[in-house]
Amino acid sequence: MIRPSLLKLITKTPLTGSVTGQAARFATQQVEPSRMEKTLNEVKLLGRVGGEPQKRGTEEHPVVIFSLATHTNYKYDTGEFVQRTDWHRICVFKPSLRDTVYTYLKKGQRIYVSGRLTYGEIKDEEGNPRTTTSIVADDVIFFQTSD
Repeated sequence: MIRPSLLKLITKTPLTGSVTGQAARFATQQVEPSRMEKTLNEVKLLGRVGGEPQKRGTEEHPVVIFSLATHTNYKYDTGEFVQRTDWHRICVFKPSLRDTVYTYLKKGQRIYVSGRLTYGEIKDEEGNPRTTTSIVADDVIFFQTSD
């Protein structure tokens, strides 16, 4: 049972003009800030670096960006095996991690990335908006190479 002091229901006026033409009633919940709902946005990837890391951003807001390839293997009904490659854009903002990634990460290296998914919008050459998807890295683990 939720205490009335923590939750306040506000009844809005009935809405009409819906597809069915029937009135609907909605309730809105107001929750105290100390009791905010928890959410989860977590990404874990294991793959190979697609290119040398690049420094981007400004001096106040620097970022290192690189691509990461992951593979999915599957088999058709005919028995043919196929490998599908997905490319992920990884952004590193944390200062010490950013510097380590820029200095030591190399194309083709196998790494593990944990972070969160973000979406943004950029304008292309013609000025049209384009949606972007990136992973903001919280941690990058380098696997030892045999070189």
